[in-house]
Amino acid sequence: MVKYADHVFYFLLHKDVPPDNNGSERAIRNFKIKLKISGFFKSIEGARGYAAISSVIDTAIKNNQNPLQIMKLIAQC
Repeated sequence: MVKYADHVFYFLLHKDVPPDNNGSERAIRNFKIKLKISGFFKSIEGARGYAAISSVIDTAIKNNQNPLQIMKLIAQC
């Protein structure tokens, strides 16, 4: 623990870093639920598309932005 104390206790020095990984677990929750319900994606492209769209939506929410507006901006590009 002493050797890696700077990494293990990083959250003590930086208030914007949470002490747990609950945010990461919440981010993959919808993906895991979809897998449990349907069992799989029908194609690799479908899984990649789902991951990309859900990533954009989750990022918009975390940044206090409207996901629909962000998706509209992406569609216009």
